[in-house]
Amino acid sequence: MEIRWLEDFIALARTRHFSRAAEEQNVTQPTFSRRIKLLEDDMGAILVNRQTLPLSLTPEGEEFLRLCQEVTRQVAETRQRLGSLAENQAAGMRLAASQSLLANFLPEWLAGWSRPPDITPYLRATGWLTPDYFQALGRDECDLVMCYWPVDEVPMEFDTADFDYRRLGTERLVPVSLPTQDGAPRFALDPPSHQPLPLIAYHPRSMVNAALRRHLDARGAAPTFNVLNESIQSGNIRELVGLGYGIGWLPERSVTQALTSGRLVLAGNTSWCLPLDIRLYRRHVAQSAVDALWQDLDGSVMSKRDVGT
Repeated sequence: MEIRWLEDFIALARTRHFSRAAEEQNVTQPTFSRRIKLLEDDMGAILVNRQTLPLSLTPEGEEFLRLCQEVTRQVAETRQRLGSLAENQAAGMRLAASQSLLANFLPEWLAGWSRPPDITPYLRATGWLTPDYFQALGRDECDLVMCYWPVDEVPMEFDTADFDYRRLGTERLVPVSLPTQDGAPRFALDPPSHQPLPLIAYHPRSMVNAALRRHLDARGAAPTFNVLNESIQSGNIRELVGLGYGIGWLPERSVTQALTSGRLVLAGNTSWCLPLDIRLYRRHVAQSAVDALWQDLDGSVMSKRDVGT
């Protein structure tokens, strides 16, 4: 039984006429009629009532029609997915990363290559939490994951044993605030405030939030925060901080220009900053393009010096 035979039967059920259905399927009527008869022989049932005009389906034929429609639908969807997969693979290695890394680190990292790797950002990932990246990597939805990673040990809610990584560079999360007229931070960490500071925070289940909480606990003497908003994307945090709603920890690369111009100011000294690694992950399984990238990372000058350090 071939898929096109199922498509023949769908055409016959729609037109209720052998000649018109054969014309739709671009075959002669004898060939078309023979295919329908082969379907009936395979199913061991009469599917078409040829005594009516227009012809009709038997109860067995109605049931078989539902099967034909479901099977052809699944085949069409699978073809589309395979076509999309082929296009993605042809377009390069699919990289899942946060909006901050795509905007502030990836261009800098690629610029350090004499022949940059063929990488296509997987933009659906910009709203994900860290576990989502590794689930997608395990499902072959992407080829690479670029992410921030705590320098100090932080309990994880997911397992990375099935993946390899390389350290690409470093980043710092720096506490920033809108300035007052005299250039001081509107919301200052130093000296300690007796009133809760309004905080534009990261999502409570994010790795960055867990790392930041642990860092503040280890540092000690942290103020009380009044969490006004929680977000996955640092860009949203920066926007609210820039509007003066509170303090926020942001990747240093993303606020360098704002700090230089004075649009934002540091809300505390360097002891409040959170150091992070930037890692690139891949699956253990062999993939020719990713394997070549890994060899380049291991053998090039870039593997011996981190970007941004």
